[in-house]
Amino acid sequence: MGIDRRPLAIAVMGPTASGKTATAIALAKQLDGEIVSVDSALVYRHLDIGSAKPDAAERAQAPHHLLDLRDPWQTYSAAEFAADAGRVVADIVARGKTPILAGGTGLYFRALLQGLSPMPAADPVMREAIGAEAAERGWAALHVELARVDPAAAARIRATDPQRIQRALEVYRLTGTPISEWQRRQGVAPLPVRTLKLILAPRDRAVLHRRIETRFDLMLAQGFLDEVRALRAMPEMAAVTAPLDLPAVRAVGYRQAWEYLDGNGDAVRFRDKAIFATRQLAKRQLTWLRGELDARWFDPHVDGERLAGAVSTFVAR
Repeated sequence: MGIDRRPLAIAVMGPTASGKTATAIALAKQLDGEIVSVDSALVYRHLDIGSAKPDAAERAQAPHHLLDLRDPWQTYSAAEFAADAGRVVADIVARGKTPILAGGTGLYFRALLQGLSPMPAADPVMREAIGAEAAERGWAALHVELARVDPAAAARIRATDPQRIQRALEVYRLTGTPISEWQRRQGVAPLPVRTLKLILAPRDRAVLHRRIETRFDLMLAQGFLDEVRALRAMPEMAAVTAPLDLPAVRAVGYRQAWEYLDGNGDAVRFRDKAIFATRQLAKRQLTWLRGELDARWFDPHVDGERLAGAVSTFVAR
């Protein structure tokens, strides 16, 4: 077998609140690298506190890319991300730097590293969630939602066709792009890089849960609710008929804050719902990550030396 001469990249993957940002910055410093965000919430302007977007001090330590690309009333698809990331990575490599791909959005990683087919693969977790929603609200209500986000698909799909309604909503919720648009697209080729996949995840799930809770309380102290109030006050957001259907507002924490500010529940219930939703997100991310059979797992709190060794060996090959 010939020598693989493709340029190197490091993927820093993991569930929310697992320490990806700190690790990515450390690797960027060590490897003269630049960080490429692989996160579907960080692409939105004005979603800073609740998305744990790298702050000015963190960005000053290493170049960051693919932050603040869209306004919160806009959409941004996995295909658009793959195209943008491909251009950014090519530029980083051309300048002799190492791309550090860091984030927790599985579909974005899949689009980058495996390519993106003209239609996203089925997602069992999302399908289960939509099925549970249908049991509570009814398929007719979900068809109405589909008509808001993808009128072309809703016009073709009957309100009595749960399988097709589920698939169309699944595609939209996973990618932010209507299934009718996917059906018109070509695929996306994978990045031409050789990638070391590092998964950061505490071995004890209770540790991750504590980190999620602590981080959310810090977000509240930093003014997360004021951030969401400012979002709601934007004229463009106020003009949206169904803001809870926007991908930006569906980001974990933001949806719960939006509902709370609509008058649903008290502050304690809002906090509990947001932390629970974040834990559920982490659970879904871990389920997806277990399918990355060529990745290496590390507990960021105890495996520092082992992780450094894996990186050194990979770079030296």
